[in-house]
Amino acid sequence: MTPVVGMSREQVRRYLGDEHSGLRFPRPRSGVSGFRVLYRTISVTGRPTTASGVVVLPRDTAGALQAVSFAHGTHAGRGTAGSVAADGQSRVAAVYYAAAGYAGVAPDYLGLGVGAGKHPYMDAASEASASLDMLRAARTVAGREGRKLDRRVLVTGFSQGGQAAMALGRQLQRGADPYLQLGALAPVSGPYDLRYVQIPASLQGSLDPRVSAFNLAYATVSWNRLYHLYDSPSEVFRAPYDTTVERLFDGSHDEEDIFPQLPASPEKLMTSRYSDWLAHPSGALLRAIRAADGTCDWAPRVPIRLYGASGDEQVAFGNTQNCLRALRAHGARPQVVDYGDAGHFDTLYRGLSGTLRWFRTLP
Repeated sequence: MTPVVGMSREQVRRYLGDEHSGLRFPRPRSGVSGFRVLYRTISVTGRPTTASGVVVLPRDTAGALQAVSFAHGTHAGRGTAGSVAADGQSRVAAVYYAAAGYAGVAPDYLGLGVGAGKHPYMDAASEASASLDMLRAARTVAGREGRKLDRRVLVTGFSQGGQAAMALGRQLQRGADPYLQLGALAPVSGPYDLRYVQIPASLQGSLDPRVSAFNLAYATVSWNRLYHLYDSPSEVFRAPYDTTVERLFDGSHDEEDIFPQLPASPEKLMTSRYSDWLAHPSGALLRAIRAADGTCDWAPRVPIRLYGASGDEQVAFGNTQNCLRALRAHGARPQVVDYGDAGHFDTLYRGLSGTLRWFRTLP
């Protein structure tokens, strides 16, 4: 545990209001104290490793706290994770929920923050295991601060974290931890269906092409480490990017560094052979995509809302629609909140506010 946050209620108000104007309301109820946490978890192969995250607790409330687990969106650089960056998505989210009286719990996932190894981008199983072990660590943190966490966990997340939230929710409902229980589920703008929605939309150009090139490059490099998609980067990336892309996604570069070094669209980045393989996945690539997809193929027995925007320019709204269909096919009846023409990052801040208001209405 390393203290990284200490704010009065007025300081919280300024932190959320000045830097993140969409989070001015509801107004904070409490000052907060927060910690970077380094904890034990497992790697993608099940071996012992470490990961990090941030836990933020309210100062001005008494009694047991209900945890809100927030899973962040895509980060390429270690230093942008919430346990390290003061303005990181998950730091902001954890402070926001804690100021409202909850325990804000935000994992960095594997390979980000101060955890070991490289980040296995878009690997649902490790997102879930790292998030679950983060919740276990948060119980210890709360105990050391003289607080107790309620068994029922409220689970949310944005973008990549929407997928991670669905994966964590499924593990909690399955009883992966004898103490923790799923209380409610509210993912925001998640890429739940890479195979039939997100990848086709990226290849067809219906999403922001620069972002699509970035996301596909990141996923390809990560999947190659796990599933061996290629022997040489030139098999999947066009020159001159075949000599630079793997280095860009080694965890030491953030988005501001990476984007200028990538082309303006996927077709300028990837070989035609690899583009065809993405459009019609098989073998190792299909295994990688299947390991990311399927997080909506279950029936939550708790209140669930899916947040998104039909105008999202980075994550196709069809992901949310297909997640809704999958959940309904399993007997669930989720609600959907569509923010219309809001941009991708607009849904982050609108989703934080929306989920908090909804969580407050739950028993």
